[in-house]
Amino acid sequence: MSGNVTELHATTPAGEYLAFTLGQEEYGIDIQKVAEIRSYETPTRIANAPDFVKGVVNLRGIIVPIVDMRIKFSLGTPSYDQFTVVIILNIGHRVVGMVVDRVSDVTTLTPEQVKPAPEIGSVVNTDHIVGLGTLDERMLILIDIDKLMSSADMGLIENTALAA
Repeated sequence: MSGNVTELHATTPAGEYLAFTLGQEEYGIDIQKVAEIRSYETPTRIANAPDFVKGVVNLRGIIVPIVDMRIKFSLGTPSYDQFTVVIILNIGHRVVGMVVDRVSDVTTLTPEQVKPAPEIGSVVNTDHIVGLGTLDERMLILIDIDKLMSSADMGLIENTALAA
């Protein structure tokens, strides 16, 4: 086994992933990070927030920032329809909402179904891609949602929050 495969399996255990779509691509995140899935409601806009931060919503007394991943990944102008959902995530000690086109299903992947991500230019910073999950004709781009949401350009979660 090459070091890459061993590292991949160490950081991407077999497990359950929530599959969702952004544009034409299907992505997967660790289901254990997902608190709930909600229908999209227009958030309250925050002045001077980056474009991809749509605003905040009050979720049972918790103010939750809402990130539109289509804007973050430069996937064109987002449209909001009956399939648009917000995935509520628990990242570190923060709650964050992530707008996606639609949620597909929860998928279980074995280590054999997870392949290393190729080293190519991508819309998504490849630091956040932990691998590609293959299921028959489907391919899921597996995202390390902790790394993505705590990255400096997101500015939502401090790295120290993840270490605790």
